[in-house]
Order: sequence, then structure tokens, then C-alpha cells
Amino acid sequence: MPATLIDGKAAAAALREQVAEEARAFQAAAGRHAGLAVVLVGDDPASAVYVGSKEKATRTAGMAGQVHRLSADIDQPTLMALIDRLNADPAVDGILVQLPLPAGLDSDAVIAAVDPAKDVDGFHPLNVGRLASGLPALVPCTPKGCIFLLRQQLGSLSGLDAVVIGRSAIVGRPMAQLLLTESCTVTIAHSRTRDLPAIVSRADIVVAAVGRPEMVRGDWLKPGATVIDVGINRVEGRLVGDVAFDEAMTVAGAVTPVPGGVGPMTIAVLLANTVEAARRREGLA
Repeated sequence: MPATLIDGKAAAAALREQVAEEARAFQAAAGRHAGLAVVLVGDDPASAVYVGSKEKATRTAGMAGQVHRLSADIDQPTLMALIDRLNADPAVDGILVQLPLPAGLDSDAVIAAVDPAKDVDGFHPLNVGRLASGLPALVPCTPKGCIFLLRQQLGSLSGLDAVVIGRSAIVGRPMAQLLLTESCTVTIAHSRTRDLPAIVSRADIVVAAVGRPEMVRGDWLKPGATVIDVGINRVEGRLVGDVAFDEAMTVAGAVTPVPGGVGPMTIAVLLANTVEAARRREGLA
């Protein structure tokens, strides 16, 4: 029997509806819209498309959106000055700087300059540290979306064995922290892990975020495992994940497709983070 297909588009649509309701409630309580400011530097086509999607989603959710489009040759002080203005703007609850930044700009310095209370990407060192310590924090959108999908599919995650393949600061590490918070037993694996197939074969939950097309094979998986594929790779003109999808569908219990799995959740969670940040700033959380 083939695995269940985890429909990220449907889950994201449901979350967006919930966020829109919360945004309306916030507006009624605070007398203003929750506000998201997105900063786009340069003309990277993929980033431009992604920012456009965020802009549309923000409006649809009934929130106030700003997009600051800057030329690729902007200097660091000018970019930092913009971040300072957004930090001080009472109408802005969330700030997102679209990554990667063009060469010559210091991404770490920009991320650290964002007010942690407005860091809806969850990348600021303070939010990273709070997440690692088990304290309330703004959490990176993609891992938070993965947890949403896992809860929807499995209910309680307590006691399950989870393997996260990938150790990036954006996905792998925060994903592991969130799974620990859910009382999973967590292994972080990566490209240098010895006998990776054997480690994956023990897992009830596999989160693949390593950036290698179809690296995780079907015969690595424990029968009935839930597989969350974060990878987006273009191979011969088509998008594939980090998991060999067709193989996984014959072994796993549930699998996210690429595209249409984790991807749609990221923007939905960004909106949720923005409303959360707005509520905290107004003392409504």
C-alpha cells in the first residue's frame, strides 16, 4: 500500500485562514494592522519571486506589508541604517531580510542588527539561544512548518525516534531543537555521518534537509516512517527533493512531495510568526 501523501498546500491554506482570523482579532484589540517589512537586496530572480509571494500573502491575511527593494551595490552602512529605521518603526512587527545577500554584504551583521522581538525569521542569535534553551522564541519558519505537518499527521510525537539529515542553522539545527521539545529522541546526521542508511533505518521520523537530490533512498527507510523532505533541487528541468520520492512512497507511512509539501508552509508560518510578534509587542500574547 503506498504511503500517504502529506498535502502541504492544504495545511498551509488552513494555517493561513487561522492567521487571518488572528490578524483580525489583533487589529480589533490593538487598533492597527500587524505589520511585516521585507528587505530585498539585489535582483536574484528566485528571491524576487519569493518576496512577491510573501507580499501577496501578507495582504491576503489582512496585514500591513512593506517591501524595501534595494540595489545590489548598496553598501553595508546604508543597509544597516534601514534595519535601524525598521526596528524603530512602531508599525512594523516583523522584519525579514531575504537571503542570500549579494557578495560584499555581511549577512551575520545584518541578522544581528534586527530587533529580536521583530525577527520573524528566527535567525537572531538571541532567538537561536532561547530556542536551544527551551524558552519562548521566534522560531525559523521552515522547521516550525515541518513540526506543524508532523503533528497533523501523527498527533503526539512524544517518544518517537527522529533523524534530521542536515545541520544548517536555518533548518537542521532548529529542527532538532523543536523535535526535542516534542520529546522525540533526536539524531542529527549529515554528509559525513558514517553508515547513514543504518541510522535512518531506525527512525520513525526522517527530516531530510541536506541539499542533495534524491540522496535518501527508499531502502534506507523504516517501514511506516514519516518522511519530511525539505530539499528543493532542480534536476534536468524538474524539481526534486532530498528523498527518492517514488521509492519512499513504497516503504514509508507518509511522505511530503516536492513541490507541494514543506514549501507552502514556510510563508504561512512567516505570517503566523508576524502575528505572534505583534501580539507580544502589544502585550496581548
